[in-house]
Amino acid sequence: MTAPRRVLTEAIAEATARLDAAGVDSARADAEFLAAYVLGVDRGRLPFATPDAAFAARYRDLVARRAAREPLQHVVGTAAFGPVTLAVGPGVFVPRPETESLLEWALAQPLPDRPVVVDLCTGSGALAIALARALPAATVIAVDDSDDALRYTRRNAEGTGVEVLAADVTAPGLLAGREGAVDLIVANPPYIPDGAVLAPEVADHDPCHALFGGPDGMAVIAPIAGHASRLLRRGSGRIGVEHDDTTAAATVAVFARTGDFTDVTSRRDLAGRPRFVTATRTG
Repeated sequence: MTAPRRVLTEAIAEATARLDAAGVDSARADAEFLAAYVLGVDRGRLPFATPDAAFAARYRDLVARRAAREPLQHVVGTAAFGPVTLAVGPGVFVPRPETESLLEWALAQPLPDRPVVVDLCTGSGALAIALARALPAATVIAVDDSDDALRYTRRNAEGTGVEVLAADVTAPGLLAGREGAVDLIVANPPYIPDGAVLAPEVADHDPCHALFGGPDGMAVIAPIAGHASRLLRRGSGRIGVEHDDTTAAATVAVFARTGDFTDVTSRRDLAGRPRFVTATRTG
């Protein structure tokens, strides 16, 4: 092993130990990802990478930030979500892999040639932008009420055709003028019950406004169901809403109570946890 390769191997091993001691669950993966980031290569190319003289100091700085439980995505400034890479940072919710299950469901739905798609509580724009890429003929509208989040939404949506709207999804009359004309709604709203204990990466860095959904986690989901009743195309419009893994039954009940939906279904993510509820607007 050459001296530069030995330096890299030892640096990653030390970083892994430091992150593990700090309580980072994905210590080895994060250590490798940060090394690849500093070197400007994909993680899979690390065995072929050679660090330069500036590597060690920069790598130590980034590892120290991660060891302080700053989210990996904040450290590098981006988050991967399905087929897209998004700018993220303080003030915007970092999209999670669990939400990709909702994306996969959305992409599997039968839609007209030029569908109208709405992403409520869009945050970084993850769902909206991924759907716009997959559905180039669609009208995609991304909605959020956080100025901090919307700065990231607009940055990420540049050149995608996604329409970004600043609006409160709990307020009456959302998207007035589009009643009965929306084909698909997706939403990853604030849904964590107040008082839940969260990992430092979440509790100290994700905005509370994007996390907590009231005492039972349902404060935003219920208004979304009401908007869906009004906005979705009768007989074909579909909605998928992410929820806390303790509130699947409550979310199903919200849609069932309206009497405006059929096929109300609780669905699980790839880890087998109840993750989102889907429903179809009745005719």
